[in-house]
Amino acid sequence: MRSLPSAGRRHLPTSPFAPPPPAPPVESFSVQDLVTHDKYGLGRVVTVEEGTAVLIDFGEQQIRIPAPYAKLTKL
Repeated sequence: MRSLPSAGRRHLPTSPFAPPPPAPPVESFSVQDLVTHDKYGLGRVVTVEEGTAVLIDFGEQQIRIPAPYAKLTKL
């Protein structure tokens, strides 16, 4: 028997527990932004696929990083 995927639990106003924190906003990047990645290092944004992914040139290689852009920070 399969269970349905949960979309998250609702927070009831009468609950004694605090509501879960809101999800952090997805950072937006534009072409030519300087970025740093924990694994690949310093790079420059080459292409932006809005809300989907970014293509970054790290010098020796170009890497496509999908949203939510884990380990990627804008400088």
